[in-house]
Amino acid sequence: VENPFDSQERTVVAKAMNPDVAIFHGLKGDRLGNVLVQKHGEELLLAQASRRVIVTVEEIVNSVDFEDSDGWFIPAIHVSAVVHAPLGAHPTGVPGLYDADEDRINEYVKASGTDESFGKYLNRYVFEVGSHQQYLELVGLRPELEAVAR
Repeated sequence: VENPFDSQERTVVAKAMNPDVAIFHGLKGDRLGNVLVQKHGEELLLAQASRRVIVTVEEIVNSVDFEDSDGWFIPAIHVSAVVHAPLGAHPTGVPGLYDADEDRINEYVKASGTDESFGKYLNRYVFEVGSHQQYLELVGLRPELEAVAR
């Protein structure tokens, strides 16, 4: 369409996305639903655009401080549920807490080559896993989870 600010230019427009549900991982959350997420992502915009928002977090705290410099604050008004899930960003990492698991990411990329291999991957790591703890055991991270709990 024609740029409304410069008739010599054309611009692209797209309808806004409003997901029914957004799920993402944060640094910490409180029982009121306030969360703190890493500064490098678009989670705040996603939370504002979505009808329901579920945030998994590394830790539950008494109160998330709006001025916490570790990340971006997302107020409870945009959050439907906060779930405690240490190591919940796996196989990606959380800067300052744990690194990305390159072997698991490469396994994911390789599996995404065909519908059949990706289906097997999803069955193994998503659908056949009964809990977050079982997932961490499956990928060999149970000791790390126990260390985080201490």
